[in-house]
Amino acid sequence: MAQPLQPRQIDILDIARREGRVEVESLAAHFAVTPQTIRKDLNELCDLEKLQRVHGGAVYPSNTANLAYQARRDMASEGKARIAEAAAGIIPNNSSLILNIGTTTEQVAHALRRHVGLMVITNNLNVAFILSEAEDVEVVITGGMVRKSDRGIIGAAAVDLIRQFRVDFAIIGASAIDDGGELLDFDYREVRVAQAIIEQARKKILVADHMKFQRRAPVQIGSLKDIDYFVTDAPPPKPIERLCREARVELVVAG
Repeated sequence: MAQPLQPRQIDILDIARREGRVEVESLAAHFAVTPQTIRKDLNELCDLEKLQRVHGGAVYPSNTANLAYQARRDMASEGKARIAEAAAGIIPNNSSLILNIGTTTEQVAHALRRHVGLMVITNNLNVAFILSEAEDVEVVITGGMVRKSDRGIIGAAAVDLIRQFRVDFAIIGASAIDDGGELLDFDYREVRVAQAIIEQARKKILVADHMKFQRRAPVQIGSLKDIDYFVTDAPPPKPIERLCREARVELVVAG
């Protein structure tokens, strides 16, 4: 019979559920205990499959349901900002592009506000709002159902509108990247839209932070082999680097 969780372990689990990730050093300071004590707590929680161990801490397992939107926005926020600047640097002025749902694509939208002559199609109301303030960016929003959790627009109507365009670039995110380079997400309706975006773009840019290699999701969008540029914030695992070389995907490690 499994031993009941200690009060501190329950609190750690609650923090991980709320924020998506916990760090050894910050937990040690928060609970005024040694890092060794926290490592022991995390190891026990991981043994019980309550958390998944990663370098420097642990992440909340989210194999079938995505983390809360604000938690995802806060995770790896500095890395996402670097990714956004690097991705925006690939896009020339006077281009057409599609941005899909995601906290990283929102950061890209912020970085694109300095561009001129852009036409942007998006199924992300947050992206539309960000770019609506740019002086020389034309914004087109898809139809469809608005998902309240993140203001993403999903469904057949969104797919239909996207298929009316042929754009220079697609900028897409993913919730997880599997060991074989598969790009994964949680909502099959969102995946259908993402697949249409990939099909309608001449060049495809994947923007994903290093934590996407530590997560799992059940629905496949496509593969890294479908992508032209992969912009991330840290060197990816060696098998992913090798796959990028073999598939001639340009790997950009921002910062």
